[in-house]
Amino acid sequence: MGKKRIIKKGSTPDEREKLPGTGGGEHVSRKVTRGIAHIQATYNNTMIMITDEHGNALAWCSAGSLGFSGAKKATPFAAARVVESLGDKMRRIGLQEITVRVSGVGAGRDSAIRALANQGLHVSSIKDVTPLPHNGPRPKKMRRV
Repeated sequence: MGKKRIIKKGSTPDEREKLPGTGGGEHVSRKVTRGIAHIQATYNNTMIMITDEHGNALAWCSAGSLGFSGAKKATPFAAARVVESLGDKMRRIGLQEITVRVSGVGAGRDSAIRALANQGLHVSSIKDVTPLPHNGPRPKKMRRV
């Protein structure tokens, strides 16, 4: 139930794209040369977020947002496609050096790291930040099929 935007009849299509809130593409506000790639590889999906050194999000993408559905989201091929789509955004932002932080044990974990290294960016470090319990609560029972 949002407000409707009134567009003047004489306006050109280029002017219509510049209107705020119409989804006319991404807006890069500043150039960042160093960033962090947060890779979350779950059993169901692979999500990657690019942030600056302070943790402010610059770009993100997931296998589901690229159109992969179901079990195909968790494949190494889908993870490589996610990195390729982010590569274009990273070039527009101006990233040159990146730190990789990997979380999760999904299938797309290694292929996402390899694809990031092949994007032409300098990878300064790769860190595994998967949370591990120090003998926490009892795990769920094993699934029997």
